[in-house]
Amino acid sequence: MTEFVDTAAEAVASVKDGSTVLLGGFGNAGQPMELIDALLESGTSNLTVVSNNAGQGDRGLALLIKERRVRKVICSFPRQSDSWHFDEAYRAGDVELELVPQGNLAERLRAAGAGIGAFFTPTGYGTTLAEGKETREIEGRQYVLEYPIRGDIALIKALKADEVGNLLYRKTARNFGPVMAAAAAHTVVQVQELVPAGSLDPENVVTPGIYVDTVTVLGAEQSAEQGVEQGTQQSSKEGISA
Repeated sequence: MTEFVDTAAEAVASVKDGSTVLLGGFGNAGQPMELIDALLESGTSNLTVVSNNAGQGDRGLALLIKERRVRKVICSFPRQSDSWHFDEAYRAGDVELELVPQGNLAERLRAAGAGIGAFFTPTGYGTTLAEGKETREIEGRQYVLEYPIRGDIALIKALKADEVGNLLYRKTARNFGPVMAAAAAHTVVQVQELVPAGSLDPENVVTPGIYVDTVTVLGAEQSAEQGVEQGTQQSSKEGISA
């Protein structure tokens, strides 16, 4: 049964040192910033983080890396113009990186949720990403064996949840949320709105409540304020660098 808590701090209280944490989001879209901030404040460390990227700017995952709370990052896009905290930590040898092509990352997460033991994919064959991995020729094409990525906990963001935990996402903020929710032993979700059970169109429910363990409601006003603050900070940095 889905648990509903009042604060982000309560929502992430189950994250332990050494956990593998799946973080939803594609850039800022769908990234559960408030949950990540609460995780930072909790002091949890030695984390393995699975995410599309390795953090950006001075918020969210980037700050976890800056504070050396992350032992390993599994992602598909570790380098971008504002990923300076990951870059510094990686060059210093303070964080390990497992680079995974984006499609493989999504499929490895999906495989975990679907109970698939492993799968063959042509992506990465013949590159350094396939070193040490089993390969096989199938119908004249070379494939690489990849294994599922499972998480101890997933932190994701959705637009709405109903009273039994069914989730509705907002447009591209959906991205990795559904596969991560299914791939984790415990899924924590921040939403903007809680609605009565039965009020969501079943055809629009992307993540069924069976995959959702903890929900906290963070209103749109709070998210909007934080978005403005982030934009202001980013503009200031761009002005300084210019």
